[in-house]
Amino acid sequence: MTEGTGSNHGAVPGDAQETEPKPETGTAASAAAPAPGAAEAAELRNQLGERTADLQRLQAEYANYRKRVERDRNVAGELAAIKVLSELLPVLDDIGRARDHGELAGGFKSVAESLESIVAKMGLQGFGSKGDPFDPTVHEALLHSYATDVTEPTCVEILQPGYQVGERIIRPARVAVAEPTADAEGGPEESGEAAGS
Repeated sequence: MTEGTGSNHGAVPGDAQETEPKPETGTAASAAAPAPGAAEAAELRNQLGERTADLQRLQAEYANYRKRVERDRNVAGELAAIKVLSELLPVLDDIGRARDHGELAGGFKSVAESLESIVAKMGLQGFGSKGDPFDPTVHEALLHSYATDVTEPTCVEILQPGYQVGERIIRPARVAVAEPTADAEGGPEESGEAAGS
């Protein structure tokens, strides 16, 4: 009987055999599980790529926005400075005339020099000198004449200096212009014709 009981105990290994298929089924299930996991991983990678592209786009837009704001701020500052400097041009003209007539002396001289120094620091530059070739983009001709000692239209007198800030012309130089006389112009043409014949 004890042997029979032992044989009953021998049935327990049969029960163990019943439990063996369960791990195999679990292994088959775990082998099938990576397929949905791989799909989820691919989906997550796609979402990560989209979010990264969105972030890069936002960063580029923000960088462009900052550049645009900085450029607009600089332009607004330059325009404000130009407006102030434009209002000071008549004062600078008066200072120039006083200097030309020898009336710039004493305390008025130091104030005038301080003002000229300040506007120079703000970028204001005067231009226009006697003898400059006439350039209609920076000169305004108020008087016109003919002269034998010039070979091209030339500024023979600066009636009012021009001013600019950087490349921007605030006021053109107002000048008297002299052109070569008809004889002076005809001379080279005639010599050219003679050389051609």
